[in-house]
Amino acid sequence: MSDYYEKVKIELQQMKAAEEQQLSPASESSVPADVSLTSRRDISRGSVNERSRSKSRSKADGHERQVNGRQVSDLTAHRSAAGMNRVSNEQNLQVKGTGKIFKAKSAANGQVESCQRQTEEKCEHRVNEDGSKVGKKRRPVTVDSSKAKTSLEALKVSIRQLKWKEFPIGRRTACDIYWHGVSFHDNENIVSGQVNKFPGMIEMLRKINLSRAVRTMQELFPEEYNFYPRSWILPEEYQLFSTQVRLLKDNDSALKPTFIVKPDNGSQGDGIYLIRDPADLRVISGSQVKQAVVQEYIQKPLLIDKLKFDIRLYVLVRSLEPLEIYIAKEGLTRFCTEPYQEPSQKNLSHVFMHLTNYSLNVHSGNFVHSDSCSTGSKRTFSSVLYRLGSKGVDIKKVWSEIIALVIKTVIALVPELKIHYQADIPPGKPGPTCFQILGFDILLMKNLKPILLEVNSNPSMRIEHEQEVSPGVFEYVPSLVDEEVKVGVIRDTLRLMDPAQRKQHGVTNLGVGSPADAIVVDAGSDEKEGLADSLPSLCLKPVFPKYTKQFNYLRVVERIATIFLRFLGVKGTMRLGPTGFRTLIRNCKLSNSSFSMASADILYIDITRRWAGTLPDSREAGMGLQAFIEAFFYLAARRFKALSLREQVVSLLEVCEASLDGQSQSEKPRPHRLYTNANPISAQCSAPSTLDSPALTRRHHYHRRQQPLQPSAKGNTDN
Repeated sequence: MSDYYEKVKIELQQMKAAEEQQLSPASESSVPADVSLTSRRDISRGSVNERSRSKSRSKADGHERQVNGRQVSDLTAHRSAAGMNRVSNEQNLQVKGTGKIFKAKSAANGQVESCQRQTEEKCEHRVNEDGSKVGKKRRPVTVDSSKAKTSLEALKVSIRQLKWKEFPIGRRTACDIYWHGVSFHDNENIVSGQVNKFPGMIEMLRKINLSRAVRTMQELFPEEYNFYPRSWILPEEYQLFSTQVRLLKDNDSALKPTFIVKPDNGSQGDGIYLIRDPADLRVISGSQVKQAVVQEYIQKPLLIDKLKFDIRLYVLVRSLEPLEIYIAKEGLTRFCTEPYQEPSQKNLSHVFMHLTNYSLNVHSGNFVHSDSCSTGSKRTFSSVLYRLGSKGVDIKKVWSEIIALVIKTVIALVPELKIHYQADIPPGKPGPTCFQILGFDILLMKNLKPILLEVNSNPSMRIEHEQEVSPGVFEYVPSLVDEEVKVGVIRDTLRLMDPAQRKQHGVTNLGVGSPADAIVVDAGSDEKEGLADSLPSLCLKPVFPKYTKQFNYLRVVERIATIFLRFLGVKGTMRLGPTGFRTLIRNCKLSNSSFSMASADILYIDITRRWAGTLPDSREAGMGLQAFIEAFFYLAARRFKALSLREQVVSLLEVCEASLDGQSQSEKPRPHRLYTNANPISAQCSAPSTLDSPALTRRHHYHRRQQPLQPSAKGNTDN
């Protein structure tokens, strides 16, 4: 035993000598004899009492005393009944001549693990002269801007204002945020961090898919979704469109409605034109068929200075689950460059009169670039609201209706987006979290009702414009109006996506998010507190889940998508196979004497075959979400014939959800329900009043709820 004591004594002397080289002599103090940095190492051999000096500090039971003007706490050890030593699992070592405090942890084997100085911010602290901890020093947030494309300049300005670190050509190690210019797939090798694009957003916001999503909601909630004009999908609904227009003219020969045609994948006004008759369509010529959407044209828009204009609002979708939506308090208004006249056969081709696209009007000789936010062909939205307010317009009501329009539109998009999300990032697969800035193009009618024109997945974030400095010579010059609006949107989006803040609020892949009113900049260090003071308040206003009570009853289709996702079976797929459909019918107990499993098979085959014909680019076989929604509507109508469509669908959802809730734990667990007030029948909330309900033109083989085209001054235009 004496040999063993000698061995321990030598080890303690060596440790003491090493520690004295690192620590300030003035900071050393004696501690009780039973505290040792190597305690627990030899507990299995017996209770050996060792003596050593500890440089640890404990908040719980330390005795404070002054050493060289600093507050230092001695770690007081407690002897157990068995005589065993207990030491703190963490020791903080103060380096001589610095204010740095390094932490060390006791490993399972009793050895002390010293943390490295370079391990980001976890081990580095700053201490005031009185010994009080100021806060840990955070490393700067890293942003990969190598794929930013046209938004690069605004992104650079935002990163500089935040004092973050940019990697313009990428980085071998992972960044905190990846800023893509086009789509989620701009960089295929991201397995962590955050990406500013959702999978499938580009596809979802094409003209046809957006129209389908909103029309589905119009069938369930016609009053709530009448902010979107009547639309027809070409070429599949060409005959329907022609028939309805002919019937309208037969009923009143004096009516001459105008329609606007938009190519499905067009942008910046390319390929848009106005027609008065279906025979004028250009999309059906010979054997080549082009997909497009035709909509009613709004003939009585609100005018300022006799010019038509639209509004570009920036909307941040921060998370899909839970759904988090922010709207920028400032936006842009884009003006036409030719005084407006109601459409006639003579002026249908006057694009500078009817189309508000900046990319078109900038080529007009009347386009005015202005450094003022309230003049010129592009102005801030707030300047327009101020002008309207000075004339007695209720600005709060206008904003309220715009917010309602945005929330309802995003709710219509979420079901399909969740299908895309799980296909690219299946549950359990490493992947980044996503967020995205969308560009909402909104037109105000003469009666101040907002109308949705379209939603852009990649709104322009340029903060400069072309200017002809000499004949044929152009250069890019700063646009003060664009910079004021767009830099604020990008900067505050980054602030909201700060990894430290998202970690603080527990946001994970699809999100376990923060309260809507908890929009604060993390103040983990003095530098960040000072930075927050130097920045303006957030320009992004939270609107959901802030207004959950008013709009959550609209999320019926999202509940259908949850059931659809449950029975997909194979991870990464977006189509429901026949086996999955049969399993759904069986598990939800939807088959009976009048609807057998054979009938379910026929329903699946028929609907899937017809939808395959409308999606020529699809390479995946099976039933997509829109086809499944049609089948679900059909099943609901069969089971609850006496109710309205909305009541039928909600009733069938309750039947399915109750059946799935009752299944055994051995089956695939049902995803968590997000809806606390999902039944719209009992919801004691109403959306703001909007336009009269448009005709429902969605094509159903089993369930068709269409109304004849009625004369109206409502329709659509383009940005």
